[in-house]
Amino acid sequence: MFANFISISYIGNYKLINQMTNQPIRCHWCGNDPLYIKYHDEEWGKEVHDDKILFEFLLLEGAQAGLSWITILRRREGYRKAFAGFDVEKVAKFGEKDIERLMNDEGIIRNRLKVLAAINNAKLFMAVQKEFGSFDKYLYSFMPDGKSIKNNVKGMGDIPARTELSDAISKDMKKRGFKFFGTTICYAHMQATGMVNDHIADCSFR
Repeated sequence: MFANFISISYIGNYKLINQMTNQPIRCHWCGNDPLYIKYHDEEWGKEVHDDKILFEFLLLEGAQAGLSWITILRRREGYRKAFAGFDVEKVAKFGEKDIERLMNDEGIIRNRLKVLAAINNAKLFMAVQKEFGSFDKYLYSFMPDGKSIKNNVKGMGDIPARTELSDAISKDMKKRGFKFFGTTICYAHMQATGMVNDHIADCSFR
């Protein structure tokens, strides 16, 4: 009860201070890091239906497993350069020379399992595109009425790490052979691409 009071008081004071200074209200998880703020304001929770962007986040979210998201954001351009501008067809064709190149690339997380998973996932991504017409159609086939969800989030404590939907999607993807895409990473991918909108109710960028 006391913890809830502190949380409510913090949110209330945060809102009041921002109103008094005429500053936009943000979900406080993005803190003061300019890169995190830009990501929060311009991308997080914004609905995406472009397969290229969906593949980009699939690759980045897989790289993030066990690490903080800001760690990956700071290497995003390194990943873009290393993985052919997130061109799924090119990544799917990566061979041994590419793997060794990536393992020596300081611009990315040099984890062999994650590098191999990225290439494997690119091949499977294309297989899903062939089966469903697009990866976007595949993902939204799990969504209620095929639409994104806008959650009623009052505070960061209301945001889950996983849901039944992320369980279902990650389970199906695991059956298809995707790696580094468990339910928690899946839900983060859903948040990043706007399948679910978890901005707090008062956020100026909701």
